[in-house]
Amino acid sequence: MLHRLRSYADSVRSSLFFVPMVCVVTAVVLGEVMLLVDAWVEGIHPRLTATVDSARTVLTTVAGATLTFAGIAFSVSLLLISLASSQYSPRVVHGMFRDPFNKRVMGLVIGTFTYCLVVLRAVRSSLESEGDGIVPSVSILLAVVLGIASILAIVAFINHAAHSMDISKILHRVTCEALEQARVGWPEPDPDADATDAGEALGLPDTAAPVRFVGHGWVQNVDYDGLLAAVPAGCRVRLDTFAGLYAVQNTPVCHVWPPDAVDDDVEDAIRRAVIVGETRTMQQDLAYGVRQLADVALKAMSPGINDPTTAHDALSHMGVLLADLLRRVPPAQRLSGDRGQSLMVPRATTHEQLVGLAFDELRIASADQPTALIYLLEVLHSVERSLDTEQRPGAVSALRRQAAMVHTMSQDAPALDADRERVRAAYESLFRA
Repeated sequence: MLHRLRSYADSVRSSLFFVPMVCVVTAVVLGEVMLLVDAWVEGIHPRLTATVDSARTVLTTVAGATLTFAGIAFSVSLLLISLASSQYSPRVVHGMFRDPFNKRVMGLVIGTFTYCLVVLRAVRSSLESEGDGIVPSVSILLAVVLGIASILAIVAFINHAAHSMDISKILHRVTCEALEQARVGWPEPDPDADATDAGEALGLPDTAAPVRFVGHGWVQNVDYDGLLAAVPAGCRVRLDTFAGLYAVQNTPVCHVWPPDAVDDDVEDAIRRAVIVGETRTMQQDLAYGVRQLADVALKAMSPGINDPTTAHDALSHMGVLLADLLRRVPPAQRLSGDRGQSLMVPRATTHEQLVGLAFDELRIASADQPTALIYLLEVLHSVERSLDTEQRPGAVSALRRQAAMVHTMSQDAPALDADRERVRAAYESLFRA
């Protein structure tokens, strides 16, 4: 249940609708409360009072201006998302929806418009109805204040939007989000634990019963405790998926044995423990953070962009993220329940997989770029120096393999002898000194 709530919370954080909706509801309540305040307040200073015509003019002007500002804000947001997708990577767009500043500005502007409508509805003269006219001066004064705040918020929004396209800020946001998830999902290393990087081989008996997906989408979250609780005591389960993999309909979620322990209720409970959505997220999938940084670097190295400096920036942030992830304990490949159940997770992310995801494609894309290969060697060396060789031997070995492949590729690339010598000298200095 907790994992599903976290999934809903992550969806809310990525929504551009939720915060403005809350602000609209708040504005309706605020408008009604202020009208009640106006009915109670007496003896307002003459400079704060208004006539029916001036009240309607002020409220109409503020409402129309804020609605125009809202259109500008939404247009700028969509333009930035389009530019980031084409210039850097479609994967970084997901994080731009999570920017709280943009949602607050939109909420303020839309809320101001709604507040003006609520107050405008109550304004009337004594000739338009029986009894005294209603000119809520205090409510109108608050509308003016909200209108001015909306104007300043739009200016701040444009300033924020202009700076948000800075590639370093985008990379910093992706890195910080991944590091935050790492602190939640990957524990700190235990100095007294035995050094290990890879899990044991997890076999599957021929009699195991498969539980299959009934839909399709990205696996966003797996409730391991819920999955273990779904099967009877003494059962063994091998999970055939993992957060960050795409679930294809009718492919196995897991295999359970003994097979006679599986019925419709058990299958439904297992499927509920695996949350599938339309988009990939970093809830349990820290490899997605690595994927985003690698994609930005790959896009920068493509012939259409050809921006090695941006690739270097992405690699620098990649080094920060890997230095933290490779130091932490990766997801366990074997879990136990309190009733003798056993869960095997052979597809859990390993340190070696993260290193390959970070550098394999980029190394190939940079084969004819000696300077980019040197960047790769420098980042690999920095990450290696941040690790304890005895505690993480598999991760260090994977980094050194990548460095050796970079060196070999540079010597076979169609480049000038001087450029090949630059890469060779960097490799010798960093990894053989």
